[in-house]
Amino acid sequence: MINYEYTFLVYAEFFVGITVFGLVINTILLKFSKTLGIRDKESTMIRWSPISKPALGGITFFMSFLVSTGCYGILFDPQEVFKNLEIICMISALLLAFIMGLADDAYNTKPWLKFFIQLSCGLLLIFGSIQSGSEYNFIIKVFEIDFLNYLITFIWVVGIMNSINMLDNMDGITTVTSIFILLTSLVFMGFQNSFESFDFLVIMGVVAALFSFLFYNWSPAKMYMGDSGSQFIGLFLAIIGIKYFWNSSIFNTNVVIHSKQIIIVLLVFILPIVDTTSVFINRIARKQSPFIGGKDHTTHHLSFLGFNNTQIIFIFSGIAFLSSLMSIIIYRFVDYWSYLYVTLYGIYILAIFITLYLTTQQHKELRE
Repeated sequence: MINYEYTFLVYAEFFVGITVFGLVINTILLKFSKTLGIRDKESTMIRWSPISKPALGGITFFMSFLVSTGCYGILFDPQEVFKNLEIICMISALLLAFIMGLADDAYNTKPWLKFFIQLSCGLLLIFGSIQSGSEYNFIIKVFEIDFLNYLITFIWVVGIMNSINMLDNMDGITTVTSIFILLTSLVFMGFQNSFESFDFLVIMGVVAALFSFLFYNWSPAKMYMGDSGSQFIGLFLAIIGIKYFWNSSIFNTNVVIHSKQIIIVLLVFILPIVDTTSVFINRIARKQSPFIGGKDHTTHHLSFLGFNNTQIIFIFSGIAFLSSLMSIIIYRFVDYWSYLYVTLYGIYILAIFITLYLTTQQHKELRE
């Protein structure tokens, strides 16, 4: 039986500890990094700010993740961490994503190499799930044919890693978006009474790291997330998305309601999905590569309409909060799923997409 009072105190102290740890590490990195994390001081990265700033957030994220992993082994069950092949494969994939992002921050690696590493991360997750016997923990369960489930898992992992990387184009946006997604997963886990699980503690640690990073990433930002941060967070969100949204416990039945499954995923990940989809549509329509950076994101066009960076953060936070709340309502209170719910939630998702997409059709001349 869970001792809730003890667990609450442990998590409260842990969250505060990781937040302070993140603030200290970020302060040290920012103080002593004159060039570290800046590819070229004479030129600017393709982002909203014209000023090159250290892209070091990923270092704190990964360190906080490792500290959280160690804390779970000390506070709860070391056997769960160090003898669990699935968790080892998860840690290995996150390490690979972090190193690849770090290399990209320093050397601007080739797109094909990034894509290969992202596929490798997906492969590690699938391998860990199959070999550990918990076949669907890191594998999206949609089809009856395993190969198709593996394929959609690869697409999801690569897609979210790139989507988070693309969304990291304006101060604070990716940070607050990631916080809302992870907080929603914690609520889902709370409903499952999974307070003493490895995932719960690690997610809390990453959320604390994001909060500490937001102190320096809020507009005007002093520090960027960088590819090391966006690749790590992107893979971490993809993993959490598979375990707690695609394969949520409400789908642990013989009959999986795919429309309900997809609606929950779309609600929780609505901002990165809408932004990336809008960018892809617009760039393909202009016969440009979707993978080349530019100032044509939904965030940029909201700025063209007159909103400042802080206002855009609050707009995105409002959408993320409302969408997460809807997903929680579905999870907790909607037992009988019908076409009415599909229609209502579908209209909301479509309305958000159309509204943000239409902003990208305004003031096109300001993209350059």
